[in-house]
Amino acid sequence: MTQDLTGKVAIITGGSDGIGFATSALLARRGAQVVICARRQDMLDKAKSAIDAEGGKADVAQLDVTDFDAFAALIEDTAKKYGRLDMLVNNAMSTHYAPISRLTIEHWRKDFAVNAEAVFIGTKAAMKIMAAQGGGSIVNISSTTGIRAMANYSSYSASKAALIQFTAVAAMEGARQGIRVNAIVPGQVNTAATLDFAQKAPEIAARTAEANPMGRGGEPDELAEAIVFLLSDAASYITGVALPVDGGKAAQLYMPS
Repeated sequence: MTQDLTGKVAIITGGSDGIGFATSALLARRGAQVVICARRQDMLDKAKSAIDAEGGKADVAQLDVTDFDAFAALIEDTAKKYGRLDMLVNNAMSTHYAPISRLTIEHWRKDFAVNAEAVFIGTKAAMKIMAAQGGGSIVNISSTTGIRAMANYSSYSASKAALIQFTAVAAMEGARQGIRVNAIVPGQVNTAATLDFAQKAPEIAARTAEANPMGRGGEPDELAEAIVFLLSDAASYITGVALPVDGGKAAQLYMPS
């Protein structure tokens, strides 16, 4: 099996920075035509320029995945434009940090709209296309908070847990149609937002890193390698998994304290 993705078409939500951009860039380096969607046009332009500079092929679309009609239309239009859709990465995310006593229902609904409902919309639209063409691969980006509770992350944690279970159901329904559906479960990742937090609260960031078995956060490129592996034919017999890519943090669930 190979990870040569020449001729393949991929959509990546939240693909203009962090894990999403690292995945978009890696897919493009492997030969795929990537379609990146995100809310900020300036970040999309920057992402496209970076991929173009490496000789990759990238289109961009400015949209909010909670505009469900627009998101479904993007998936359908991409398949029409390129004649197929091979890969979808549901990476866009929303998180609100607050104790339950101060979390609003609007915060709760926003996290579920982005982290779960938009994934349902995208997966449903993509599976219809993939079934008709004989197969495809979807990777959903969850979080270790979806399997390991953390105070002050109730809406984020619950939505990411729902995403893991939805992934398993979609995998069962897509298996006989050649559609593989998997999830990546990242821990702390050194994105721009994480690094900005580390500058503002270095002691908390240092404790968080030290609590990881590897003693550090992951890099976006490390997450991208795992995502692209699951998307590729190299993972042709893998579906329905929620793969932790977290430096061993998830394993601590099963370790004696």
